Amino acid sequence: MTDRLRAGHLPGLDAADVQWRELRFAAHGREAVVEVPLLTEAQMQALARRVGRAAQETLHRMPVDAIIDVVDRAVARLLDPADPVRRRLDDLLPVVTGYDPEMVRLGLTAYLQAFRAPQLRRFVAQDFANPKVLDGFQPAVKGGAVRAFGPRVLAHGWAGNVPGLPLWSLACGLLVKAGNVGKLPSAEPVFASLLARLLAEVHPPLADCLAVVWWKGGEAGPDVALYREAEVVLAYGGNAALREVRERVPVTTRFLGYGHKLGLALVGRAALDRQRGPAAARLAALDVVRFEQQGCYSPHALYVERGGAMAPRDFAQHLAGELANLEQRHPRRHLSLAESAGVAGWRQSAEWRALAGQGGELFGDEQGPWAVAYSEAPQPFAPSAGHRCVQVSAVDALDDVVPLVQPHAAVLQTLGLAADPSELHRLADVFGQAGITRIAPLGAMTQPEAGWHHDGRFNLADLVRIVEIEQAAERAADRLAPYAQEGSP
Repeated sequence: MTDRLRAGHLPGLDAADVQWRELRFAAHGREAVVEVPLLTEAQMQALARRVGRAAQETLHRMPVDAIIDVVDRAVARLLDPADPVRRRLDDLLPVVTGYDPEMVRLGLTAYLQAFRAPQLRRFVAQDFANPKVLDGFQPAVKGGAVRAFGPRVLAHGWAGNVPGLPLWSLACGLLVKAGNVGKLPSAEPVFASLLARLLAEVHPPLADCLAVVWWKGGEAGPDVALYREAEVVLAYGGNAALREVRERVPVTTRFLGYGHKLGLALVGRAALDRQRGPAAARLAALDVVRFEQQGCYSPHALYVERGGAMAPRDFAQHLAGELANLEQRHPRRHLSLAESAGVAGWRQSAEWRALAGQGGELFGDEQGPWAVAYSEAPQPFAPSAGHRCVQVSAVDALDDVVPLVQPHAAVLQTLGLAADPSELHRLADVFGQAGITRIAPLGAMTQPEAGWHHDGRFNLADLVRIVEIEQAAERAADRLAPYAQEGSP
């Protein structure tokens, strides 16, 4: 039986007036057909303008605390395994993404917890010393007053590599009171569609304040009409895709692009005794397996320090064993021909290094669903083939990794770190200078905390413009007040 879903959220547009395209997915012995909307430029323009007006009339008048309450109620429903929307997500996402159903369920639950009310307040507090600056003019330290205004229309271009990611930017857009129009990724058009409808159900006035649309990437479409209406365009994806978007965005429109990033992990000797070492390998394996290393925060290389009770090679063997165990619980998704070729090429390179006498080994069956390449010599930092392929290198000291990653500062993001307290801040400083923007413990690399500065930037402050009332303007107004004495300076 084929499951069907009509995707998108198009306030003010009659579905009968919209053309629809079918996207077909198959995994785990099931099939799904998702219909995505094909809008004309005129329809996109009308939709964006409607969303912008509704945001001014509804969101602009809501205190940020009230918006947080709406998002919190929607997320509470998504965290309820018995809720119809959550059940629909649990049912469809594994078919659409190909990921293991239990991995999707556990990963989505962990991710959603970062968007409850206390965590959303951290989002706001992280970027604004006085969160009330989003609700009205507040006193400025230098004198006068300031207020933060979100964009009338914020355009989102979402990536489909990890389920649930649209929630991050959509929540940020709502918190700054923007009208939001998001483009569905062809690889995963389900989550954002159901989320938008859920938000509208939880708080009906919100229905017109956001829209979810689609067009085929790389082709001429209604995107130009949307970019003309947007004050800010926020896009996720590969560097080539972001370049195409940036070229189509008007020069006067703010463009925020989040391109491809990579993660790595360091395991210090303090984590390599006979008890902590296997535990560290287990945590690192979880980071590798979650969403098949498709997230920007996923580890592609691990560097293991010599001098602990557990040798780096033994750590690599433990990691291989943990990947084998996780394959039994969360089988790797079926790979496309291109993905399979990439994995085969990566394995072949690792085997050549071993044959060349570089002190290397490759753990994992030739056709197996995971592979650990081990090297006694530090290997240059590079992306693996993903899909549970990871490079482990022995190093004499964790500082030796710095020159290996510095040339790649532009693509560095998350560092998973297992080190003692005396090393934590020192290494964070050293690798922060090298380009890392987030330090996380092993096992949590793929689960950023609420308020995380994505790629080292502000989540909310980058979206707003600040309006200032200068102190001199306040003094000038005082001179025109009824209580001002005639002739006063």
